[in-house]
Amino acid sequence: MENYEELLDRAKKILPETKQSTERFIIPNIRGHVQGNKTILSNFIQIAQHLGRSPEHMLKYVLKELAAPGEIKKQFLILGTKIPANRINESIKEYAETFVICRECRKPDTKMNKEGEVYFIKCQACGAKYSIYSKV
Repeated sequence: MENYEELLDRAKKILPETKQSTERFIIPNIRGHVQGNKTILSNFIQIAQHLGRSPEHMLKYVLKELAAPGEIKKQFLILGTKIPANRINESIKEYAETFVICRECRKPDTKMNKEGEVYFIKCQACGAKYSIYSKV
């Protein structure tokens, strides 16, 4: 039979690695310009990396929210219509609230896995795990 200290040590090994971040989580604003009837964004991939999500997944969500066609070419996101930067930033913020920020502790230290049509968010800070159904 294990004593209390051994059980406590075993439980600590099972817990997820905690990340202590003292700085405030800030989502960078999009940078880009309008060229003809298209909007060209230069830092979309860097924002996706900052959020810890794939650019393709974030792109599907953003295009759906903006109701606009678009594609990633080289390091740029090219949207098929003129869209104000504040609308794009708002869409990225909504994406982060849904797929990045933990519902329990409000920290951005999460991992995302997809099983079928359901995404599971697992927080590395508090250990919470929950599902998000999305057609993204």
